[in-house]
Amino acid sequence: MSVTSPDRTGAKAAAPARRLRYRLRIAASEPTTLIGLLMAALFAYLIVVPIVSLLFDAVQVQLGDQRRTGAEVGSFTWYYLERTFGSRVAHHLFWGPLVNTLTVALGAIVLAMAVGGTLAWLLARTDMFGRRWFATALIVPYMLPAWTFALAWTTLFKNRTVGGQAGWLETLGFAPPDWLAYGRVPVTIILALHYAPFVILLFGNALRRFDSQLEDSARILGAGRLTVMRQVVLPLMRPALMSAMVLIFAKCLGEFGVPYVLGLPVAFDTLATSLYQNIASRQSGVAAVLAGAIMLIGVITLTIDAWLMREARRFVTVGSKGSMDRLSPLGGWRWGATGFAALMFALSVGLPLLTLALSTVMKVPGRFALDNFTLDYWIGTGLNTVALQTGILLSPDLWNAAWNSLRIVGIASLTSGLLGLLVGYVVVRTPFRPLGTFLRQVTFLPYLVPGIAFATAYLSLFAVPRGPIPALYGTWVILMLALIADQMPYASRAGIAAMTQLGKDPEEAAQVAGAGWLRRMVSIVIPIQKGALTTGVLLPFISGIKGLSLFVVLAVPSTDVLTTFSLRLVDYHYTQAANAVVLIIAALAYFGALLGQKLTRSNLAEGLGG
Repeated sequence: MSVTSPDRTGAKAAAPARRLRYRLRIAASEPTTLIGLLMAALFAYLIVVPIVSLLFDAVQVQLGDQRRTGAEVGSFTWYYLERTFGSRVAHHLFWGPLVNTLTVALGAIVLAMAVGGTLAWLLARTDMFGRRWFATALIVPYMLPAWTFALAWTTLFKNRTVGGQAGWLETLGFAPPDWLAYGRVPVTIILALHYAPFVILLFGNALRRFDSQLEDSARILGAGRLTVMRQVVLPLMRPALMSAMVLIFAKCLGEFGVPYVLGLPVAFDTLATSLYQNIASRQSGVAAVLAGAIMLIGVITLTIDAWLMREARRFVTVGSKGSMDRLSPLGGWRWGATGFAALMFALSVGLPLLTLALSTVMKVPGRFALDNFTLDYWIGTGLNTVALQTGILLSPDLWNAAWNSLRIVGIASLTSGLLGLLVGYVVVRTPFRPLGTFLRQVTFLPYLVPGIAFATAYLSLFAVPRGPIPALYGTWVILMLALIADQMPYASRAGIAAMTQLGKDPEEAAQVAGAGWLRRMVSIVIPIQKGALTTGVLLPFISGIKGLSLFVVLAVPSTDVLTTFSLRLVDYHYTQAANAVVLIIAALAYFGALLGQKLTRSNLAEGLGG
């Protein structure tokens, strides 16, 4: 029989506390932990607090609603939830837009899967002509703003439902019906073409990794082509296909520009446009409920995507590298396949950009006479319009918007890149693991929230003074802060991935030589990780330049960026000027993406072309 002394029992009980204190002393000895704590506080304020503030707005009486709710400002209320989900106007506020959003998203998924899946198979598994060129060309639609295609569509199909200049088809003698010119059908088609590159990338890369020996084995056992496709290929491709579907749905959920341009003339509202209209009419309580609903759907959707990515590990196949790259000969169908790919490129890139470009040099849309062409909308003076007296390149408003875009997006992107690298450093290096876990999760949170809902959260927090922080609405600071927070998922993931691959040896050698933390960061970490830093800066820059959902809620005329400036021109029915600005945005986004790929020596379509 053994007897444990009280002293030994007490020592054992105190051991975990001593280990914790030891770990805390080790963590405090390096500035990594202190920097991590500061960034945790920063991101909690920039990301978590706005979302929490928005959710509180959904259940607190807002200024101006005292008589409707019968309560004082700031007191608890169910009024906005009841009005949004159960009142006589609930169908107009939420249920109708929800149905429209779901039907558009599902329609876009079906079309994108059909078109993108076919193109992915042609690029990854056949000997189609021009595979390498098409592998890059067919993802260009995602590099351009989605509402670029919406403006091209309305330039072609616009009819007498709205005022202003007629569309090309109407000028040529054809009157497009409303269902083709506006609403559900064009919004669905445009979003499908815009997001088909998701399917091409995800499904195409999965096909490329698929071992074709599995198909050979099934055929040897007597299975036909359809049986092999149904029972062998598709089950293994299911995670990639489902992930593409979920991502398309999440993107359609927060899409604002396309339904705004093509849905507004026929009162076709989605959740994003309904949210915007409630913000514009100062119904902040209802807007908070709508934004919360959009966030909840977005979180559920992307949680499903994360689960599908984990499930994908069950579908790993092992085979020889050479068998994966074997291409199926198309024979007589080779020219037809190439023609289909060329047609899809023409419809998704060539035709929209050509339409916009030609519209900017035409006095009367759709009339192809020599005397109808002019450069007045680019460089003209004395134009007979109320709000735009000169060509767009001579307009001070354009250059102010361009300067705002470059200043706000540039500073925000550079800041995001640096913060992303620091997040990666802390996540990988800190000995205090809960801190690294918190930073990893909180910087990913904005990815789960559609842009227009995230912008609404910022409006909720910064529209009024909060303690020492003044009201920021109407200033460029709120745009910059919102963009920094919104782009942190990309910047932080780039930083974490880069720092995971960097060993401690270079830093430890410098530390032995007497270099402090700042000197090690400036002289060792940042130079080694310049590629990751470039990626962390360029991705937010490209996304910010073409972004609309975030800015349309937070920008005012004095802080117009290029995207909001073009949307104001759309509202004024200045078609040529609006299209010219959109072409400038598209050029900045496209060439920015190419520059990013060149500097980082990467390729979005890598592996799809031959």
